[in-house]
Amino acid sequence: MKHQWEILVVDDDEVVRESMAAWLREDGYGVDTSPSGREAISLAEGQDYAICFVDLKMPGGLDGLETMRELKKHRPDAVVIIMTAYATVDTAIKAMKEGAQEYIVKPFNPEEISLLVSRIIRVKNIERENLILRKELEKQYRYEDIISKNPRMHEILGLVKEVASLRSTVLIQGESGTGKELIARAIHFSGERAAKPFVSVSCGALAETLLESELFGHEKGAFTGAAGQRKGKFEIAHGGTIFLDEIGDISLKLQMDLLRVLEDRRFYRVGGTEEILIDARVIAATNRDLQQAVSDARFRDDLYYRLNVINIRIPPLRERREDIPILAKHFVQRLAPELGKNVFDLTEDALKVLYEYDWPGNVRELENAVERAMVTCKNSTLSEGDFLFLQQTASHPHGWSVPPQTTLEEIEKRAILATLDRTRGNIKEAAAILGIDRSTIYERLKKYNVPRSMSSPE
Repeated sequence: MKHQWEILVVDDDEVVRESMAAWLREDGYGVDTSPSGREAISLAEGQDYAICFVDLKMPGGLDGLETMRELKKHRPDAVVIIMTAYATVDTAIKAMKEGAQEYIVKPFNPEEISLLVSRIIRVKNIERENLILRKELEKQYRYEDIISKNPRMHEILGLVKEVASLRSTVLIQGESGTGKELIARAIHFSGERAAKPFVSVSCGALAETLLESELFGHEKGAFTGAAGQRKGKFEIAHGGTIFLDEIGDISLKLQMDLLRVLEDRRFYRVGGTEEILIDARVIAATNRDLQQAVSDARFRDDLYYRLNVINIRIPPLRERREDIPILAKHFVQRLAPELGKNVFDLTEDALKVLYEYDWPGNVRELENAVERAMVTCKNSTLSEGDFLFLQQTASHPHGWSVPPQTTLEEIEKRAILATLDRTRGNIKEAAAILGIDRSTIYERLKKYNVPRSMSSPE
């Protein structure tokens, strides 16, 4: 990508100036030249230079250091390289202190110049790519870019905007696949903490001891396998946001530890004696009914009230069906280049199938369904036939009846296996759809002698 970067060569010696420009142009860069500091500054006002080669000694007008200072005012991101035929330690130190990144001595070796410029441009390319990625990430998670026509979702997005720059704890509730983490990221990236870390922790994916170390870190020797000190997610999120997903799954002990952190904004690493102070906004999410969990003594009421300062409830997709067509078309447009498929739209019949399906897995299931249809699609438009797998697994509660002589245990078994089939063996999603604990599904699979291999990693 060399041709996208411009270079300026400033030297009163025409031979030096033009020979260096010729070398750089051979390497594929765009190059402007100037015999004086004042003309160089005028050029920099209208052109964004990545690198400026500036001669230290230029008779009359501005010398090299003065020229560099003025160039930096117009192009603060430009790398300035001072050139001189009279190298001394003092002049090199002064040039570096004034802001020069490199200091080279005449006569120049063209190969060394090429290597120097290549190294600087490589860093510039990485910086630019990082900037583009950061902007794309911020755009992806800004509340303005969350797609919905639903009035309730618009209320939620309005609330996201209002609370984005607050420190208050947020509790996001909703079924699996409704987009709880997307809302959490929208809050973070729309607020004053956007430039700081957003750290996500899946509380339901780890055992209690591992989760404690994950959240708070540990010291060397704190437990078997702790070979060195490790920072926890709360420390990493300092200044930014920590997102605690599946908060309803944590043990009562960890609930107490988390409550202490929320109240005091300080904690100890596992096995540590040094108190760690943190400033991290906490956003928690759950697909469980925490109020019921509090009533059942499975969740601390004091922690619930600490988390539930700002409450956001995301409606399931079946309650905002007007979003299904625009989401489906959005997924088609986004997935087409990723999958390398020339699929651009959906037929009305296909949209009717999607609209009438119940979407127990919500937006995540819709995205997965669109992707699956695109993988097998032979045309440029998704049709009803591409979604036959949904029609085969769709439930029809009004037309369903219990076969004669069927026991309650058999009905339970069929419901669990059918849901696991729908979620492609994902026990976590199946548990959320059925409204039961994952441990219950594991117990039933063992009871029915169904191999655990049918389930996918969680």
